[in-house]
Amino acid sequence: ARSFGFSGGARLGGFRAPFAAQRMTRVGPSHRVPGAYAAIQQRPFAGPGSRPAARSVALGLGRNIAPDLRARFVRQHHRGSIAGYVFPFTSEGYGDPEGSPQPETYWGHVNSIGPRGVYDEAKRYAEAMTMAYHRYHRVDTRIVRIFNTYGPRMRLNDGRALPNFVHQALTGKALTVYGEGKQTRSFCFVSDLIEGIYRLMMSDEHLPVNIGNPQEITILQFAERIRANFESAPTIVFEPLPQDDPKQRCPDISKAKRILGWEPKISLEEGLRITLDYFKEHFAKEHTVAAE
Repeated sequence: ARSFGFSGGARLGGFRAPFAAQRMTRVGPSHRVPGAYAAIQQRPFAGPGSRPAARSVALGLGRNIAPDLRARFVRQHHRGSIAGYVFPFTSEGYGDPEGSPQPETYWGHVNSIGPRGVYDEAKRYAEAMTMAYHRYHRVDTRIVRIFNTYGPRMRLNDGRALPNFVHQALTGKALTVYGEGKQTRSFCFVSDLIEGIYRLMMSDEHLPVNIGNPQEITILQFAERIRANFESAPTIVFEPLPQDDPKQRCPDISKAKRILGWEPKISLEEGLRITLDYFKEHFAKEHTVAAE
């Protein structure tokens, strides 16, 4: 089995640590380097999801650039202690795209001095450094471009669309939709994402590969689907759309299908049912303990 070093920022899409590592350690733990796959728990994938955190220079640059410049990956690679290095790029690096879906060949449309620029450009820079290490230091690298992901074990205070909506619904608050809710996203269930990352790790592809669900949906439609799963359906309130908020986000996964034989299996309907059942049960348990 191959063993890989991992990079990242805050968490794997806002998930609590154990979820992703279960798949990695089960399918291919490194006996030569204990914990190489499990490092995904300690070296999380996604950058800060909340809007305040995404604007922070310290978080944006520190978490997305600094970990990726460490020469230890080169040293470990040459010593043979790791077989390679996986860099988790983000669909945010495409910026506010001018077309949809977005293929890996699209260079993006990013406002480098806007409020989202720190996070977007940090990821783009780190991706460039990953390719430089591959070309000039011959590090065996992989680049996965991760689109919106969801599932059980997400943190309700993470700031992403689904946990925001769910937390508001569970606490009896109105769901907050920015702008008119016409901006689109595509949501990939976490187990599908992990399968895609694993297949990429086991491949010989060094150039970026999109991993996400191409089923595009507007944020307003997504909020309505969340509402439909609660007996006391919360209302929806609209707030101004933040500057540079992407109007559309949808992966072109033709490359993943071709070279990895991968595509998502879990529909949005099934994934939401699993995820919301988890949140409702978890929320109820927390409040029962608090009441005692």
